[in-house]
Amino acid sequence: MKISEIFYSLQGEGILIGTPTAFVRTSGCNLRCKWCDTNYAQTGEGVEQTVSEIIEAIRGFGTRYVCVTGGEPLLQKDIFKLIDTLLENDYKVSVETNGSISIEEMPCSQDLVVSMDIKCPSSGMADKMDMRNLELLSPSDQLKFVVADKRDMQYAKEIMQKYEIQATIIMTPVGGLDLKPVAEWVLENKLQVRVLPQLHKIIWGERRGV
Repeated sequence: MKISEIFYSLQGEGILIGTPTAFVRTSGCNLRCKWCDTNYAQTGEGVEQTVSEIIEAIRGFGTRYVCVTGGEPLLQKDIFKLIDTLLENDYKVSVETNGSISIEEMPCSQDLVVSMDIKCPSSGMADKMDMRNLELLSPSDQLKFVVADKRDMQYAKEIMQKYEIQATIIMTPVGGLDLKPVAEWVLENKLQVRVLPQLHKIIWGERRGV
């Protein structure tokens, strides 16, 4: 597998926000979101590592929580082998995926959370989404909309109205910090979503590997 970085930090996003977590960032992405904050992981540059080497690297962190992120993890040939091995070793795993690749073959486990994006118009990638994935998300999974403006928020609302989504729905502003406009819009529209920041940016700013 091509790995961009492996590091230990607090989970900065989603339902596990604030949890000490080992991060495995794969290299290479099939999308080019305009506001991507990890563009260093887009191109496929990185180090080839086996599943065993990855497991060994995270073992020393002393946490049972592992987040597999990218880039786009589902582009990696051995991604399901990695997820299965992590689960077999009693890790609680979250997999962050950009919504453009089918999650149909994702392993099923109470210790696995799929964290899937639906890209909004401001990303420039909204037309790349595989909307069939929305029906595959379970109540233990999470669906994330990163929104830049009211157009994005309205787009997210329309998706929520069109599809029966079982997963927890999260709305986060581009940049992860300017929560007030999103919070006010969610309350005004009576949406059952969680408005969350990107915690790592509050603590460490734009620093890499945190």
